[in-house]
Amino acid sequence: MKSIADLRKSYELGELNEEKAPQNPLELFGEWLEEALARKLPEPSAMTVATAGADGRPSTRIVLLKGYDIGGLVWYTNYLSRKGRQLAANPAAALQFHWVELERVVRIEGLVQKVSEAESDAYYQSRPLASRIGAWASEQSSVISGRGVLIARAAEYGLKFGLNPPRPPHWGGYRLVPDRWEFWQGRPSRLHDRLAYRHASAGHADATGWMRERLSP
Repeated sequence: MKSIADLRKSYELGELNEEKAPQNPLELFGEWLEEALARKLPEPSAMTVATAGADGRPSTRIVLLKGYDIGGLVWYTNYLSRKGRQLAANPAAALQFHWVELERVVRIEGLVQKVSEAESDAYYQSRPLASRIGAWASEQSSVISGRGVLIARAAEYGLKFGLNPPRPPHWGGYRLVPDRWEFWQGRPSRLHDRLAYRHASAGHADATGWMRERLSP
């Protein structure tokens, strides 16, 4: 059996040149995401969300990006989950996209806020009925005795709400407002390209005020 310490790969698919990169990191992110979508990569919108609570202990999980614009990056979840509790105690978080097939990574850091009630309502209503019922059935991150608990709760709420379940008050969206981006492009000999963007003020994601700099790999 080959040791994982001996695994090697030469990254040779692309390059990241600061002279050609946009001044606004959102533009570069959009270009990379669109390429991932066009190439039909598996789960191109999947991102790791890292949070830490008041005790400083970090945790990560995978969620799906559901929107992005000049205001930030949005995902939806249960506000009472572990990540929800951690964000309530410490609203700073980090995101990471890893598009293996493109040999690219994007890392984003910033402060997190809940999206508006109207935004959460609109997205909730766009989901399949089973997913809407599931938001009621799952007390996310809580301990349960078995899968049967979920099935029973889904049936209970399905009977209660029928075809028109309202959005649970404990379920909705978060928006991370970036103040730091990093773009990583794999290169040969481990001499990778890393471009970082830092914003002059935390909590603001406008198109101006970004400082771009190359980092050593």
